[in-house]
Amino acid sequence: IRISPAAKQLAARERLDILKLAGSGDSGRIGVADVQRALAERPRTMSKMRQIIARRLTQSVVTAPHFFVTVEVDMTALLGFRASLKELGAPYTVTDFISEAAVLTLIDFPDVNSSTDGKTVRWNSHVHLGLAVSLEQGLVVPVIRHAEELTLAELNARSRELADQARNGKLTPDDMAGGTFTISNMGMLDVENFTAIINPGE
Repeated sequence: IRISPAAKQLAARERLDILKLAGSGDSGRIGVADVQRALAERPRTMSKMRQIIARRLTQSVVTAPHFFVTVEVDMTALLGFRASLKELGAPYTVTDFISEAAVLTLIDFPDVNSSTDGKTVRWNSHVHLGLAVSLEQGLVVPVIRHAEELTLAELNARSRELADQARNGKLTPDDMAGGTFTISNMGMLDVENFTAIINPGE
């Protein structure tokens, strides 16, 4: 086996089997870069959070029938309204308006704000709105309680507060429990459409 001394030392330290390494140097000589590439490709244990997310969402897809409906909406007037509010010192996000629209819709169509155990359907008299927040460790869903009682300004303030707590690792289990409907907005990432999975229990 042709291998540089530095690569051999690194492989030994990381307990890599050099017999399984492919060299990219002259005559297949294994260099440090080859060892580093093998280390980067080595399986990594997922965090507990990611394992739970994977388990719960897989369970959701298997046990809850999913169907997807897409509609295109002209947001020109709303974005203009948002810009005028921003000039007045009220920097609302597009997600704030989506949250408000979802709350109003759930009030108009209360059956959608229900959950089922497969045998019964339970209507929720309050809208506890979940907001998906992406973190480096995974996805968390803090919940805005009694969202139907909040103004747009209050929705904005509460969602900012929860998002900040999520990014600072200060969310409690209670902050993420009891949601009845979840919003996941990826528009700020230039995503035009994606297929969501129902947050279990909603």
